Amino acid sequence: MPVVPDSLLEDAARRFALLSDPTRLRIVSALHDAGESSVGGLSELTGIPLASVSQHLNRLAHGGVVDRRREGTSVKYRIADPTIEALCDIVCAGLRAGAGAP
Repeated sequence: MPVVPDSLLEDAARRFALLSDPTRLRIVSALHDAGESSVGGLSELTGIPLASVSQHLNRLAHGGVVDRRREGTSVKYRIADPTIEALCDIVCAGLRAGAGAP
């Protein structure tokens, strides 16, 4: 069986492309640590401008990585895809072991 079955190639490529941006990875990491946060909270945690955090969260939400819910007048974000943590752990473990080194 191939690592990525032909039937999943396009979806897998979209997921990897979505997670290939360092800013989005920083947001996902901060969201993982916080559990749930608003755009403003994530901006403070990451040092990324509010407008940029909002734009990246919209992409992550559209891609199914994060979910949002209203709480009064604010919107809270959380990681929606339970495989994201494991995926990041696998990639980072490979990089730490030197598998990602040129």
